[in-house]
Amino acid sequence: MLKIAILGSGGWGLALACTCANLGHDVTVWSAFKDELDSIRRTGELRAKLPGVYIPKAVHLTEDISCASGKDIVLVGIPSKFVRSVCMQAQPYVDKDTIVVSTSKGLEDGTLKRMSEILAEAFPKNTIAVLTGPSHAEEVGRGIPTAVVVASENIEAAKLIQNTFSDNVLRLYLNSDVIGCEIGGAVKNVIALCCGVIDGVGLGDNTRAALMTRGLSEITRLGVAMGGKPDTFRGLAGLGDLIVTCTSLHSRNFRAGKLIGQGYTPEKAVQMVGTVEGYACAAAALKLAKKYNVSMPITEEINKILYEGMSPETAINGLMHRPYGFE
Repeated sequence: MLKIAILGSGGWGLALACTCANLGHDVTVWSAFKDELDSIRRTGELRAKLPGVYIPKAVHLTEDISCASGKDIVLVGIPSKFVRSVCMQAQPYVDKDTIVVSTSKGLEDGTLKRMSEILAEAFPKNTIAVLTGPSHAEEVGRGIPTAVVVASENIEAAKLIQNTFSDNVLRLYLNSDVIGCEIGGAVKNVIALCCGVIDGVGLGDNTRAALMTRGLSEITRLGVAMGGKPDTFRGLAGLGDLIVTCTSLHSRNFRAGKLIGQGYTPEKAVQMVGTVEGYACAAAALKLAKKYNVSMPITEEINKILYEGMSPETAINGLMHRPYGFE
């Protein structure tokens, strides 16, 4: 039995808490939002984020971040814009032998850093790992088989996480390409926004398939330029995550994009949906593309929609009239 602290009471964190508790581990979930924890205490579930999924009574709930002390694994499962601040709060309590795992899929605004880089700055003595891949919390929580990736430069630590979290519902594969896994997990949200937009304006499967395929090319070009491995983007952390995020209404990025395609402003769409990682990531990804001299035309066009007021129809027309070339 391992001692595990999960920072964040979002759907994915709670789904993992259920998995680990059912496997017999000692699990504590921390949240800054007392109302969310009280809702779980009162009803046994968090209907706003993981409706219909019962949280085992064995899962400890707390608003005290010192719960990160004395743990074998601390999992950071919060929106990317809050990762640094929460890690700094937890920093005094995390033991140096604790493995710190990121499940956040995004890039830090301003610094353009990946989540594992932020964790490494906050916990310089700790082993850092990334858990990512095609994983709707709503399905994992309901016991639907799911396969994801755990990536770390320390493969022994990754194996420990693999053995800790894997069961008959969740299957973990090992990967040493942290950069590729994180870029795949972050930038696929941008392409999912685009797929939502084209669904919202009433276009079809052909258009979505084109966006997903060419979007994967953009993600791969950027990831490889940053040091990722090409094979990573053909696997669960790349293609797999892209498919699930671009084709499902579970995806907040897809739902926000659909609202934009239907005529809502990007700001209103994000407000209606909640956390939409692709919104901020689109701007960050474009800055990285310019930094690494990588061509990302789809990412350029969604930025014009999100931040310059361009209509989806104009952006699509711009993509269709780009100079012709080889695939």
